[in-house]
Amino acid sequence: MQFRQQALSKLQSPEEIDLPVRFARPQGWLVLIITVAVVIGAAVWAVTGTVSSTLNAPGILTHGQGSYILQSPVAGQVTAVLAEEGSRVAANTPVLKVRTPQGNTVVRTIAAGRLTTMVATIGSVVTTGADVASVERVARPGDPLTATLYVPAESAATVPVGASVDLTVQSVPSQQYGVLRGRVQAVGRTTQTRQRIGAFLGSSQLGEQFSQHGQPVAVQVKLDRAPRTRSGYAWSTSDGPPFAVDSMTMAGGAVHLAEQHPIDWLLP
Repeated sequence: MQFRQQALSKLQSPEEIDLPVRFARPQGWLVLIITVAVVIGAAVWAVTGTVSSTLNAPGILTHGQGSYILQSPVAGQVTAVLAEEGSRVAANTPVLKVRTPQGNTVVRTIAAGRLTTMVATIGSVVTTGADVASVERVARPGDPLTATLYVPAESAATVPVGASVDLTVQSVPSQQYGVLRGRVQAVGRTTQTRQRIGAFLGSSQLGEQFSQHGQPVAVQVKLDRAPRTRSGYAWSTSDGPPFAVDSMTMAGGAVHLAEQHPIDWLLP
């Protein structure tokens, strides 16, 4: 009976057709306006705005002409080391003296360059064809340094010639002296095998290191010159490090790729 009385009282009440209808509160309109403004702003930014990205890759500073491994032409015991590691050597420079049953033999350089690694030591026994030293080819003492980055093969196509590169040099504290500046000079067309990298750098260990995640593509970076700095190159800080940077120094490169409009990511 209670439900019946409620139904009858509702029928007897006048219809509320003259009351105004509120479609939305003022706060709702404010939220709607803000949402539309954000969507319009995002659409405009997607068409007119640009986004830059970077590609990180390991690398090394060299003189760009490669290195060669000096091997012993004889078997015997090393009795003297005639050249110092890190020194510049001319072609046919004596490097080692090896004692053999037939007498002493002098191991000499093949081409001019910088003696980057001396493997043999006094008293060590070498066999014919054993690696005794690595020499980086340097035509002239004033030849500039370059950087070689080993970029994953699947990312090499995105690297444009002329792109700016920031290089973090292993021997230079970046928090204090900044990063080395450069630009992409050339991008290799083929991938580099472990053996090829090792032959170019004069180190099988570096060949293993740079190819441990697959065969990369070599990217040559020309360093920006700055004669007023101690190193002779441009850094993100005004002066850079107060010392020269040597070749065969490890470095990590951040390549600044071409800027893109965000809408390009959505379009096929």
